[in-house]
Amino acid sequence: MDDVVVARIGKAHGLKGEVTVQLHTDSPEQRFVPGETFETEPASRGPLTLRSARVHNGIHLLAFDEAPDRTAAEGLRGIKLLAEADDLDEDDAWYEEDLLGFDVVVAGEKVGVVKALESREVQDLLVVDGVEGYDILVPFVEEIVPEIDEDARVVVVTPPPGLLDLARPDAPDAPDDSAALEATDPAEAN
Repeated sequence: MDDVVVARIGKAHGLKGEVTVQLHTDSPEQRFVPGETFETEPASRGPLTLRSARVHNGIHLLAFDEAPDRTAAEGLRGIKLLAEADDLDEDDAWYEEDLLGFDVVVAGEKVGVVKALESREVQDLLVVDGVEGYDILVPFVEEIVPEIDEDARVVVVTPPPGLLDLARPDAPDAPDDSAALEATDPAEAN
């Protein structure tokens, strides 16, 4: 089986070598078991052996045998953790590397290209490099992303009115940051 990215390491947390992680899996309690070893990207930074995993204030924290203190943990920032794709994943699961570079279309018109898939606590977000020069955040839910054509490398999006304009720099109610776009109901984002 192919390896997939299951997390990206963020900043160090505390003094005992813990790091924050951006998850790319729907089953962190099964993926992140102490003693588990992860290959890394870049490969030269691993493998890493998980010492502990916990959630603190809604943030997933991991610690690795190879990083016993904060200084060592700071050196892990940006590393991607890899694992085999397996039965833990849903049949309709998508990984960031599967979608990068796919065209994003609305009603047959290209609005941008997928540049990232961000895993958030409420829902995942597609980060789209918009054709008009700004990033568009699209909730990665079936109601808004009903179809992905792997052969054509196209993501079909059916956004509610106004969703694609939320990040427009000249929009009258343009949000100061992307937190407003995390609302489950796009109408709540304003």
